[in-house]
Amino acid sequence: MRSIRGMIYTDQMCFESGEVSIEEDRIEKIELCREEELTEAEAGRYILPGLVDTHFHGCDGYDFCDGTAQAMRAIASYEVVHGVTTICPATMTLSEEVLTQICEACAEAVETEKVCGDIPLKEILRGIYLEGPFISVEKKGAQNPAYIHKPDLAMLRRLQEAAQGMIRMAVAAPEVEGAMDLIREGMGEFRFSIAHTCADYETARQAIEAGARHVTHLYNAMPPFTHRQPGVIGAAAEDDKTEVELICDGIHIHPAVVKSTFRLFGADRVILISDSMMATGMEDGEYALGGQPVTVRGNRAVLKDGTIAGSATNLYDCMRTAIRMGVPKETAVRAATINPARAVGLDAECGILLPGRRADILVTDREFTLLSVFKSGRAIKE
Repeated sequence: MRSIRGMIYTDQMCFESGEVSIEEDRIEKIELCREEELTEAEAGRYILPGLVDTHFHGCDGYDFCDGTAQAMRAIASYEVVHGVTTICPATMTLSEEVLTQICEACAEAVETEKVCGDIPLKEILRGIYLEGPFISVEKKGAQNPAYIHKPDLAMLRRLQEAAQGMIRMAVAAPEVEGAMDLIREGMGEFRFSIAHTCADYETARQAIEAGARHVTHLYNAMPPFTHRQPGVIGAAAEDDKTEVELICDGIHIHPAVVKSTFRLFGADRVILISDSMMATGMEDGEYALGGQPVTVRGNRAVLKDGTIAGSATNLYDCMRTAIRMGVPKETAVRAATINPARAVGLDAECGILLPGRRADILVTDREFTLLSVFKSGRAIKE
């Protein structure tokens, strides 16, 4: 048995002094104590759940849409070392043939591949986020318009069959013909997110009532929130069961808007995502996203026309950026752990520190510098 003492981020969504004990791949017990019982070094440590990124495209020079076991191993390895211990990488808007190949490759890889020594890939890569092809041409963002497809439940089912059930979120622009039927008829089988959309308030509200209780990268690729036209943002805000994603890379959203979003939606409905692309962790240069060329300078990634093309920042750094922006640390950690886990149905296994749960644990200092990573009880970084 291994024990870690420090300030633990508990299931009460706050930091309390205590000790986490690990037995093999599980948390054996959590014992709280008075802070004065900790040594100075222990009191200077935060103990967090491993982060959960439910929407990103790539990192370390690889894209999930490469559709290879090598890409999936590399992506998973990078994420774990950087504190993201559970991932649901995202596809781009591509042809059904290519999406099928990606889904099949992912389903096969999680059953055969290992990363970081002997950790099964399936303990890290826990699902697929299908971003496109059922989106609006007008709000395509960095998605390739050549492959935008009319919402099609039969196609979605074919992709899910190829993925062997791994698709955990599918996006749709609700104003597009057929999207409402897709959501209503498929809601018992799939989780749907409103994304890349021109939908007005009424249309977005109808989509939410039909079963789309998630919004992809809030503010980006959708109409703005105004006092006369609240749009998707207003419709999502007034429904207390709808969750929203937020990219806190310092590029996509102004700090004032980040803080206001947490006030508007509350700590339990905001999900931090990285939306990272293959340049994350790499030098500045020329890369690709969904088959389109992307130029990366610093943490800004853009297409030739200047459109932002995902981020070049991992989720752990996005969480730290949110804290630096003024989001309370307890709220930022929640938005990068249990909130995303719950959104994709993984909250029974990860995103929170509880006895019996998988021992995905991060140790940081008081500035949130990452010191140690434990994945399924194994020390990945110390």
